[in-house]
Amino acid sequence: MDSDDLQRLKEALPKLPDLNWGLFKVIFLALVAIVGILTSIYTIPAESVGVVMRFGEYSSTSDPGLRMKLPFFIDQVEEVPVKRKLKQEFGFATAGATNPYQSSKNSRGQESEKSMVTGDSNVALVEWVVQYHIEDPINFLFKVRNPDETLRDSSESIMREVVGDRSVDEVITFGRQEIEIEAKIKLQELVNKYEMGLGIDLIQLKSVNAPREVQASFNEVEAAKQELE
Repeated sequence: MDSDDLQRLKEALPKLPDLNWGLFKVIFLALVAIVGILTSIYTIPAESVGVVMRFGEYSSTSDPGLRMKLPFFIDQVEEVPVKRKLKQEFGFATAGATNPYQSSKNSRGQESEKSMVTGDSNVALVEWVVQYHIEDPINFLFKVRNPDETLRDSSESIMREVVGDRSVDEVITFGRQEIEIEAKIKLQELVNKYEMGLGIDLIQLKSVNAPREVQASFNEVEAAKQELE
């Protein structure tokens, strides 16, 4: 290809329009400003506090309302519902729960949770609820990797310990209130030891029964005891 052919090729190509660099700069600066504003404003709901993290480390805690932070994702905010009453269910599951840690994900896990050995080597089926709240949002976010899951494991361990110190009659009949009180105290002590940032409000036994295979016999024994009394 000689110089004449090259010249004709250049003339045949469409000419690119002249770029208006001034307009481009204005548009770019406007986009930067919009992103900066959108990433510097956030809102915290009334039942929560905002934990501000700067480059992944704790920076400050903000109260509910419209707040400002450093833009361009330098600051990130985690909402922590400190005023919300939370609960976990063991041995059963309420339909429609939004908290993934509220109950076991399948019936097999629920059956395993509620089957417990009593102090006299019998088996009792115990269903219970733990009601709690987030007391310290800093510890809740940074001290334990997964505080909700840790709470489930801790609650099951404590309940097995408390039930294992009592007879099956005590667990199923007259000792339920004592079990609730003792389990709450021990669970709170364990939560404090792990610095999970949680406060235990209530432990409630929902259902305590003998295994289905011996339920009829157990009812007959209880009926005989009452008749004797």
